[in-house]
Amino acid sequence: MDKRVVVTGMGIISPVGNDLQTYWKNLCDGVCGIDFINDFQTDNLPVRIAGKTKDFTPENYGMDKPFIRKQDKFTLYGVAAAYQAMQQAGLHAEGEEQNIDPFRLGVYVGSGIGGFETQYRETQKMIEDPSGEWISPLFIPTMISNICAGHIAIKHHAEGPCLDIVTACATSTNSIGEAYRAIKHGYCDAIIAGGSENATIPLGIAGFANAKALSRATDPHYASLPFNANRGGFVMGDGAGILVLEEYEHAKARGAKIITEIVGYGNTCDAYHSTAPRPEGTTQAECIKQAVKEAGLDTSKDVMYINAHGTGTHLNDAAETKAYKLALGDYAYKAHISSIKSMTGHMFGAAGAAEAIATILALRDGICPPTINLDTPDPECDLDYTPNKAVKADITIGISDSFGFGGHDACIAFRKCLD
Repeated sequence: MDKRVVVTGMGIISPVGNDLQTYWKNLCDGVCGIDFINDFQTDNLPVRIAGKTKDFTPENYGMDKPFIRKQDKFTLYGVAAAYQAMQQAGLHAEGEEQNIDPFRLGVYVGSGIGGFETQYRETQKMIEDPSGEWISPLFIPTMISNICAGHIAIKHHAEGPCLDIVTACATSTNSIGEAYRAIKHGYCDAIIAGGSENATIPLGIAGFANAKALSRATDPHYASLPFNANRGGFVMGDGAGILVLEEYEHAKARGAKIITEIVGYGNTCDAYHSTAPRPEGTTQAECIKQAVKEAGLDTSKDVMYINAHGTGTHLNDAAETKAYKLALGDYAYKAHISSIKSMTGHMFGAAGAAEAIATILALRDGICPPTINLDTPDPECDLDYTPNKAVKADITIGISDSFGFGGHDACIAFRKCLD
């Protein structure tokens, strides 16, 4: 028999806050976390703004200095977010407080790119000295994209399945969805799931800018413009989002505080283009349909909040709007929708998990965070995208969708856990 899956912990490192309370307050208040880049030289770069993390201190999240010195930032972000999530969940796989079998605790944490900053730094060394003499012996285990998941497993003694899903911008939504299925079908009692990314480096900026994906706006507070007629591309963002998913009876038996229930997951592929979304939105719609069908959406009773992928590129926002209409019909016009990327920028492999957290908090508090800077709505994007200010609503179901390069589409659905 299928098992119920609930969320018992969450953690966040983001451009608008490094803890749940700060993150959620800033999202609801419409605070923009995008600013000028100040941790490396940008004078010769085509883009000088991003959603960088602020005041991030790894030592605050159970890491010591020797460990910190050896890691890429994407690993530090993920370990920090997982530390928060596990603290909130109260799960322990060893010691006197042990309340879960370590073989029944998994880690599904992905990254779109992995240790990009490490790879960039070590490549520069190789170009300067082709002998490779000065390449760090830690280069490979610091750069590989699965290492964040590996370190999270080590720190929390998670000896169950450990998977690093890589589906570009859909990475952490797929990670959460696949973790949900693994618990639902009995393979684990709990999984630490989400994603982490640190892609805002000179090479990342140059690559995305030359691919015509980035906004060239010079005002950081009016640069990420999802569903706005003035949009001109996405803004890069860094950070991590982690959820602890747990089998309902296991959580209940140990007296855990249940935050919400995950009730649906959809997963499709555009099979269309390496970077552009399928313009008619059909495959994206099918992904959403799968999630809401499994969630038992009742369009006559349910009040829905959608945390949109909403990148601020012309093609994505238009196709996404079509997908909602195809998936939900007239009900799409009743849904409350917003893109928090207007405030965080695009956190790539971490985006889906950060947005899932926002969806869960919206469901918990009955507040839909805004899409800021939505002053000139695109006629093609004619749904309720919650312009500029948060709104209160009696939300009963929340969904979060993500669409990645390569055509990866993912959608997860949540409900309040009432029993």
